[in-house]
This record gives sequence, structure tokens and C-alpha cells, in this order.
Amino acid sequence: MIRENTFTLVIQVNGKIRDTVEVDADIDEQKATSVALNSEKVKRYVENKEIVKTIYVPGKLINIVVR
Repeated sequence: MIRENTFTLVIQVNGKIRDTVEVDADIDEQKATSVALNSEKVKRYVENKEIVKTIYVPGKLINIVVR
């Protein structure tokens, strides 16, 4: 069985896709959140806003809910 070492992490802000990045397959929620928040495309949507919660689906996506 062949297992991928990386996958494409979809980054959403309030349910809308804002960016995609290649990350390690064994990334945890904390690292995924850090990668998402440091993305230039995502920064403009979350700066000066309150992050209500983050939803992480391992191996697929992270959704950042802001107010």
C-alpha cells in the first residue's frame, strides 16, 4: 500500500476557500492552524477580527470562523 507524505490542505475563512497549501500528512491541528494563519491570502480576511473557532478535518481542510 502506498501512502502519501503530503496532502493539499484547503484553508477556508467562514466557509469560503481562501487558499490551499501542501503540508505533511501527519500535521496536527495546532500546526495546521499556524500554517493557515500565516498564509498571506488568509491574513487579510482574519486581521483585526475575532477568531471565534477553528474547525480542522484531518487530511482535508481547516476552516477559521471569524466575526
